[in-house]
Amino acid sequence: MSQIYDVVVIGAGSVGVPIAWALAEKKFKVAVVDAAASAGQGQNKAAIGGVRATHSDASKIWLCLESLEIFKNWEQIHGEDIGWRSGGYCFPCYSEKTEKDFRHLLGIQKSFGLNIDWVSPSTITSLIPGIETKGLRGGTFSPDDGYASPLLSCSAFYKYAKKLGVDFYFNEKVERFNKTTNAIESINTSHSEISAASFIIANGADARDLGASLGLDIPVYPDSHEAGITEPVKRFFEPMVVDIREDKDSKNYYFYQNEHGQVIFCISPEPVMPGKNRFSTSVFLPQVARRMISLFPRLANIKVRRTWRGLYPMTPDGSPIISEVKEFNNLRLAVGMCGQGYMLGPGIGRVFARWYSNELNDRDRKILEKLTLYGDFSKGVEELK
Repeated sequence: MSQIYDVVVIGAGSVGVPIAWALAEKKFKVAVVDAAASAGQGQNKAAIGGVRATHSDASKIWLCLESLEIFKNWEQIHGEDIGWRSGGYCFPCYSEKTEKDFRHLLGIQKSFGLNIDWVSPSTITSLIPGIETKGLRGGTFSPDDGYASPLLSCSAFYKYAKKLGVDFYFNEKVERFNKTTNAIESINTSHSEISAASFIIANGADARDLGASLGLDIPVYPDSHEAGITEPVKRFFEPMVVDIREDKDSKNYYFYQNEHGQVIFCISPEPVMPGKNRFSTSVFLPQVARRMISLFPRLANIKVRRTWRGLYPMTPDGSPIISEVKEFNNLRLAVGMCGQGYMLGPGIGRVFARWYSNELNDRDRKILEKLTLYGDFSKGVEELK
């Protein structure tokens, strides 16, 4: 028998779950469908936990500022620890060109409400004691950014959604859309038929494949990044450290020390590794270790516990797609997060809640205008991606 909802969200991950609870807060009857056995089993499981509003694009700054408020206040409001820590983000600078670029971006970032400043080399060394000082020119620091546990936060978001009445259909892959000329009436999964007034695709790396089944060209192309985690040690630095200096095999890398004292790290490979392969490589650990130790020698003797590989659902311009779909008047997209779905998800959820409630503000309208499926993707990747 078909179940009828106001909204069906396809995807129970970093974006789909926050959308569901945000809509349920507005009293919509919501269902979430996912082929996995539980929430957060896609790319949320591979996220390293960073949450920053330190972007160069206004839409992402605004979305992440809203996400930051949700992450940092979650335990106080909902009574559940998600491992949040306001350690800030630090981008150390070692070249004249990088300093010029960073200082230019500061004006843009501040104009959109970001709390960020250029700090001196001495401030950098106080934030990251033992960092390489040769050539250090200073850097940017955004103290309101931070990090939390992807596993704890997704679990908390899921339980909150359930508390608000959201129905989750796990182990149910979408097999068919039942549609009219310009609308979707229901979906058939491997076990159910589910009807709704509206549908949202939020299924990460599989968005292009699902869109193709509707005749849509959704420009989401997954590539993979690897990450790792060390044994716990006594805390010796606070910020997420992002080194954007390019290397022959990688664009940048970033790392932080979590609430348990473990150092979590990730790298952006060059060239990219396209596709959905999630098997770890033998190249990653020697590559990232060399770079991290050259920047921060104090890391040298810490033992690595494990590594893993996750997917970045990329778009041609490095920006997410949050959009209506012209071909179907009751379908919307929240896809192409480019590896930042974890930090963008709660903010996106709140935008969708206002969108469905006809409560969009000026910022929301600008976000939707910028991140439309029908925009110009040829302008190049966003700075600080």
